[in-house]
Order: sequence, then C-alpha cells, then structure tokens
Amino acid sequence: MPIVNFGSINLDFVYRVERLVRPGETVQAMGQELFSGGKGFNQSVALARAGASVRHVGRVGEDGRWLVDALEAEGIQTDAVEYGNTPTGHAIIQVDSQGENNILVYGGANLEITTSAIEQACAALENSDWVLLQNETNATAQVMRIVGERGNPIVLNPSPMEASLLDLPLASVHTFIINRSEGEALSGEREPKRILDRLAQRYPRASIVLTLGDRGALFARENLRLEVPAERADAVDTTGAGDTFAGYFLAEISAGSEPLPALQLACRAAAHCVTQPGASPSIPHRAQLDSGHA
Repeated sequence: MPIVNFGSINLDFVYRVERLVRPGETVQAMGQELFSGGKGFNQSVALARAGASVRHVGRVGEDGRWLVDALEAEGIQTDAVEYGNTPTGHAIIQVDSQGENNILVYGGANLEITTSAIEQACAALENSDWVLLQNETNATAQVMRIVGERGNPIVLNPSPMEASLLDLPLASVHTFIINRSEGEALSGEREPKRILDRLAQRYPRASIVLTLGDRGALFARENLRLEVPAERADAVDTTGAGDTFAGYFLAEISAGSEPLPALQLACRAAAHCVTQPGASPSIPHRAQLDSGHA
C-alpha cells in the first residue's frame, strides 16, 4: 500500500572521534563527512529500498534541493516537499571508535511546514494509504488529528521523545515503533517486557514494536507477543539503524506480511546498516538482503 511520510529532511555533519565528547571537554575529530539524513528522509529511503511506494511531505531551504533530488532518485514522490528561506535542518553527529553515536539536531525548515501543505497532503490521501510520522517536524500534531478522523493507519516513531507527545491523540495510532528510552517515557516502565505490556494495555488497538539495538526487538498486539534477536554485525556506525528497521518493518506490514517475518527482515536490514558509515547511504536495498550479500 502507498505510504505517505510527513518527515524531516536534514544535512548530516558526521564527525569521527575516538570517544564521544564529555561535558566541558574538547577533542580533535579524526574525520568529517556530509551525508543526507533526517529521520524522515532516512525512513523514506528505507521504505523505497524495501520496495514500498512512498510520498514524502516536508520542507527544505535552498541549500536542501540536492536532498530532494536524492529522494527522487530513490523513486520517492516529492511533489509535496516545500522550499523556503529558512536553512534546511541539520544534525551534528559524533561517531566513536565502537560505532556508537550522539546527535544534536537543528530543526530549521523542518519546523516550518505550512498548514496548507499539511492539509493538502492529508486531503490527497486514499483510504488505503498508510501515514508515517516521527517528531522532527511541526506537522505531527496536526497530521495526527486530521488523519485520526479520516481513519488511515498511523505509524508513529516518537523521536525525539518530548513530553508534549503525551498530549496527542495517541489512541489513533495503528503502530508504535519505539526504542527503549522512548518506551520508558511513554509507559513509565523500565524493563522491556513491562514496557511492552503497559503500552499494549494502554493502547489495546495498536501494535507495539520495541527495538532494543543489539538485543533485537519485541512486538505486542492484543494477546500476541514476539521476541526477535538481532543479527550479529561488526558495527562501524549505528546512525540510521533504527530508521532502517522502521522502514523495512513498515514496508512489510503495509504489504500484508505477518509480524514475525517483518521483524526478522527489519532486524536483518538494520544489522547490514551498521556495517557501513553514514545514515541513508548505509541503508540496504531489498535485493542485497534477498541475495544473501548483505
């Protein structure tokens, strides 16, 4: 089914460091690269490479036109991407020698998607369209209200997690894709299986996907519980692994797959992602995974 992604589009400035910088410390970077990125951008690319039909709704500055070209090169519809005077959003990413990262995000144009663009994109939805949301744009609340009334399935990846998200109509969400820290904030629990059970109890009509990095992923829907281990990988850069997982999982579920094989494929795609530098450049194509060359 078509997937409409109301998502961020960022410039990713990636700095290689021996270890992540501590408060008050200055360190020398070992290297710097510029990549396309943003959770929305990455998830649209992952969806497309997994075989889904994708339309991206967002906003960039004039400095971001090459990012829109990159989306189009993936076969993603970009007619709903706006251009403005505010610079394109960007992220400052540190990646250490173990492949771990921390990320500082500047919203920029992502926080200025116009009301008219949001309304037009929602009005153009077909009944079979799925809607994907993160929390790196200003569209989340408005889209959730409009789409919730329409009844299209909403997939929410609540990142970055903020207290204001708890005021949204979360009962209208079809599928939550969350990591452990987001799960703790949403549920008030710390242990993964308790997080899963609490959210399944709180949102009984939703599917809950809890990603646990190198521990794999958990899934809950009604009385169904699944646990899928991560595939082993030599991590070079974990940036984009969660977005790769989300895109592959949603592509499979929206196409009618059962949760278990969707989770297994998503874990495999995420494991491939961490073996390469950068976010979107490291997202595998479906043919790579199917051929066993991942």
